[in-house]
Amino acid sequence: MTTGFAAIPASGSYVLRNVRTPAHLVEAGSLAGDRGGLTLLDIAVEDGVITSLRPGGTPALEAQPAVDLDGGIALPRLVDVHTHLDKGHIWPRRPNPDGSFMGALSAVAADREANWSARDVRVRMEFGLRCAYAHGTAAIRTHLDSLGKQIGISWPVYAELRAEWAGRIALQASPLFGIDAVADPAHMRAIVRAVTDHGDRLLGAVTYMVPELDVALDTLFRTAIEHGFDLDFHVDETNDPAARSLEHIADAALRHRFTGKILAGHCCSLSLQQPQDEARIIGKVREAGIAVVSLPMCNMYLQDRQRGRTPRWRGVTALHELKAAGVPVMVASDNTRDPFYAYGDLDLVETLREGTRILQLDHSDRDWARAVAATPAEVMGLASAGRLAVGGPADLILTRARDWTEFFARPQADRTILVNGRAIDRALPDYRELDSLMSRPA
Repeated sequence: MTTGFAAIPASGSYVLRNVRTPAHLVEAGSLAGDRGGLTLLDIAVEDGVITSLRPGGTPALEAQPAVDLDGGIALPRLVDVHTHLDKGHIWPRRPNPDGSFMGALSAVAADREANWSARDVRVRMEFGLRCAYAHGTAAIRTHLDSLGKQIGISWPVYAELRAEWAGRIALQASPLFGIDAVADPAHMRAIVRAVTDHGDRLLGAVTYMVPELDVALDTLFRTAIEHGFDLDFHVDETNDPAARSLEHIADAALRHRFTGKILAGHCCSLSLQQPQDEARIIGKVREAGIAVVSLPMCNMYLQDRQRGRTPRWRGVTALHELKAAGVPVMVASDNTRDPFYAYGDLDLVETLREGTRILQLDHSDRDWARAVAATPAEVMGLASAGRLAVGGPADLILTRARDWTEFFARPQADRTILVNGRAIDRALPDYRELDSLMSRPA
């Protein structure tokens, strides 16, 4: 059993002493943070629940069994608000032929048609969940490709896995299809039925600049209002500054006076707008109450890729500007070992580390850990996830890193993961378990 570096008492009642944790993720009154925003705490745990959060070295707790973290950083288990569990791990049998966005689209479409049976989807999705759990993820929102026959395959499998993983990872799902499919009433009825029968009151689509965009958005918003659904969009995943569907979504939200939650993913072209256009769009996004998630690793892999030419930009959205305007912002894993991203392991520690480098989150605000913790938990409506609170679950990622430069310099491969106060087995599944699914295309 691989449990990480920390020896956690089996009794379930103990104190984690001298723990550094982001002050903005602790619900314990006003806490002072160091220059990295970290505060030193003693965390008391009883029967899987946090019973006290006190300044480090509190004498009243010394009589209890203790584990001294020696200033190591602890995070709450993290929240991955944008993934594609159903696509995961198909790269060996269907790689992206050229690393481009269009290459990814065509490869996934071919693989979906040829291979995505209930068994295939289930095995790959569960493999991904096992990886995420071992790395310290508490909750995941996945997008499910929802076109044609796949609606009747992936959604029942998802519902089964959500029930089986309850108590380990909280799952949500949003349907994924191109905005032009909204014009088909039969398709929309099938989507609403799948979400109602198997889902989590979420509706979504991939938006792009088609002539019928506003009409389709009106249909989506009316459908969401009628059924009480929140909305989750893939938006402007391109380096074309003419792609401004994010602004159209904001206009539609304001037009319909939408009161549900809206999440917009990618929004890549926003960072390529002229300053006055960027400011106008961001203002509308804030007014409409839209949250934005950037997918830094996947978008740096796909965007601005041209054969024989060095990319000129990083593919990510204007996250700093959105945050400064008061828009809730996040980063997430996105794709894993599929034609949209050849790498990744659903490890949000890696996502935060690489996002810090790609988006230059350092030398900036000190609360960026919220982007993989409290903020996505709020978007997903998860009251107890992504933060540390008295009375909340003792769900923690424990590391030996004492500050952010130590934390980001290494992958924290020896981290200890606590779920309900107990260290879990962190052994990752072997890729060989997927070999039976991985026959290569001719």
